[in-house]
Amino acid sequence: MTSAWFRRTRRSGRSTATALVSALALTALAACGTSSSGNNDNGSGGGSSDPSAPLDPKTKLTLTIDCMPPAAKAAELKEWNEDVKAFNKTYPNIRIEGRSTPGQCLEPPRFTAMLKAKSQPDVFYTYFTDLQQVLDNAGAEDISAYVNAKTVPALADIDPDVMNSLKHDGKLYGLPTSNYTMGLLINRKLFEQAGLDPDNPPRTWEEVRAAAKKIAGLGKGIAGYGEYSAGNTGGWHFTATMYGLGGDIVDASGRKAAFNNELGKQIAGNLHAMRWEDDSMGKTQLLKWGDLQKQIAGDKLGMFLAAPDDIAYMVQQLGAKYENFGMGPIPGERNTLFGGNNYMIKKGISPDKIKAAVAWLTHKNLTVGKGQFDWARTKADGLPVGVPQPNFWLNASKTKDDAARAASATMPVENFKAFVDNPVKGKAEPPKAQEIYKVLDNVMSAVLTNESADVAELLSTAETQVNQILANQ
Repeated sequence: MTSAWFRRTRRSGRSTATALVSALALTALAACGTSSSGNNDNGSGGGSSDPSAPLDPKTKLTLTIDCMPPAAKAAELKEWNEDVKAFNKTYPNIRIEGRSTPGQCLEPPRFTAMLKAKSQPDVFYTYFTDLQQVLDNAGAEDISAYVNAKTVPALADIDPDVMNSLKHDGKLYGLPTSNYTMGLLINRKLFEQAGLDPDNPPRTWEEVRAAAKKIAGLGKGIAGYGEYSAGNTGGWHFTATMYGLGGDIVDASGRKAAFNNELGKQIAGNLHAMRWEDDSMGKTQLLKWGDLQKQIAGDKLGMFLAAPDDIAYMVQQLGAKYENFGMGPIPGERNTLFGGNNYMIKKGISPDKIKAAVAWLTHKNLTVGKGQFDWARTKADGLPVGVPQPNFWLNASKTKDDAARAASATMPVENFKAFVDNPVKGKAEPPKAQEIYKVLDNVMSAVLTNESADVAELLSTAETQVNQILANQ
């Protein structure tokens, strides 16, 4: 996720803008030495022929970078400009040329067109699941030789699962910005009203079903549990549920569907029972991303599967209160759907530009206490602090970052204790994820809208369709 287009939209303002605006916000970046020279400046001065050596501070070049915050995100843009200024204290001759979009950072059709046209900037924004598409279009440099303990000092403290998501055949093609894993998001107010303990969210699907009944029993149009079934989001959540119970969507070969089994039937059957026997999922179905967030923010929904950043979105965009939400691990806790975003470096640019890109990404995104991990600054700028992700740190870096995050928290972090204290191993999305999710939407929508739905037949049909998709890789 994200990875998926619905997570892409969620992470970047929920806009439906489709055109890349290479607006450089010249006024905002003037103090940072912004240039309009594009990609023609390949670097000069200083430099070392050794790719493992850090960037020489004397190097002079212009670096174009994707996803500079737009003017509408004033606090984020302020922090970007501050980080460029701090970066230029060490590297005064590196011009950071930011490119922004008016709303979301990455829109799939635009992204695909950009890759095919080879028009991506030097440093471009992607999601973990975009790696194969980027490689298919020869879009990114192998940066393995440029990334080491000298160039990225905290490298050893980055979660290996995160780093591995950016590798192919042992080669590294990107550096992470954030990560997420999914859990069970709850409305603490409704839990209390239903006589449930919000500090101990359900840990199994049997417990979810029982809690959903009690919450739905409050009446007033309140649903106990919510689920997606449209816009590929239903298939996404079917996958997350399978992972939580130790199942899979595609087998180890990557060529055959793996969900048409007793576990798949159990998942679909449980949702069908909650919808039609318990009446605990509400009458309105065919929901997609954004619908469940509105319901739970409006105290009309007790719980649903989500990533922690949904909470910040609901507070910032829907007017909800942080204290109204809590999280627990995904039911089953065997695995959880894992995703995130990162930056890659355009194939064919100069070695000095690659070094400059690694230096910038380390400064902005991979240093505890600085850049995106300067939590005191984030709080002072009125942005949320305390959501338990992104958090890809391990070891001493994690200890330091957790303490700083807690010290500047703008929300009751204890509400997420069940989620944080019970980490579940992340599992990546299946190959051809979006195409598979679209097929599995049909399973989810049928069991939630048709009381006579035949689960076995639905899964069998979906299996045939997914096998066809996998055969065409």
